[in-house]
Amino acid sequence: MSSAKGIKLVDLDADGVDRAFRSDVLAGLRQRQKAVPARWLYDDAGSQLFEDITQLPEYYPTRAETQLLKGLSAHFAERIGTGRAVVEFGSGSSVKTPLLLQAIDPAAYVPLDISGDFLRASAEELRSKFPGLSVYPVEADFMRQVELPQEIAQLPKLGFFPGSTIGNMVPRTAVDLLRTMRQTLGEDSQLLIGMDLIKARKTLEAAYDDAAGVTAQFNLNLAHRINRELGGTIPVEELNHEARWNDDYARIEMHLVASKAIAFNVAGVAFEMAAGESIHTENSHKFGRRSSNTLLLAGGWTPVARWLDDQERFSLILAEASIPRSAP
Repeated sequence: MSSAKGIKLVDLDADGVDRAFRSDVLAGLRQRQKAVPARWLYDDAGSQLFEDITQLPEYYPTRAETQLLKGLSAHFAERIGTGRAVVEFGSGSSVKTPLLLQAIDPAAYVPLDISGDFLRASAEELRSKFPGLSVYPVEADFMRQVELPQEIAQLPKLGFFPGSTIGNMVPRTAVDLLRTMRQTLGEDSQLLIGMDLIKARKTLEAAYDDAAGVTAQFNLNLAHRINRELGGTIPVEELNHEARWNDDYARIEMHLVASKAIAFNVAGVAFEMAAGESIHTENSHKFGRRSSNTLLLAGGWTPVARWLDDQERFSLILAEASIPRSAP
């Protein structure tokens, strides 16, 4: 049986404002290099724009990962097995999820996402595709430990984190998230995670600055969201989207760059930006075999299998919850 009930865990104040969103935005705008955590790009409008991005010719990660999920069903069935509760972190529209669910025949599916309306709509769509599957959507910030529904407490769990979303975080934050995932999923759990690979700079920059300007809309939507939800007065028309490859950190950076000197308020606090100054909104780190393994191990996960698409652009890695050890 499917559950039609979702769990909402977002912390709102009396005015309906997400306290974490306000705190992160104000703290980030006070920094010398202004920055806002990438997860706040994904309100309902941002989530839909990202789905549009995944269909663009320049954006290869979704096609590469989908190819892997389609072609590896037998491998997933063998390495993961059946009867697990699949917990998807940042479920989005769950476009890729049916491919995994078909392969491993899970006992339940728990999508976690901070964008509530988008989450519930996606959960309903998935229920229609898998009418016999129990679905328990949870609206929550998965950067913190999440209390999963009691209905799956006794089931072995598989975390699913596709799309190389882990690459949006600096290494310290990525390790913290992986440790939080391990706490959420518990002992004897597994994690199937997507990680994008290092490749030609031209290919990378085009994927984050498409000719149609959809990624620019996605980035600028964050400023619109701040204005709408936090009483902001950011002059969005004076901000330009920019994607930069930072070779030292092996990442694409997205910025909102001021075209001229601007002043604005957010939640009653005044800010200024000089011409050329930016708000750093997203990182997309790219990985090699060693760096991906090191990151997972630091987060409490032991890699046990790794697959690449036929053009070696993208990787899917299966890891198991590491057994704590006090010595080598």
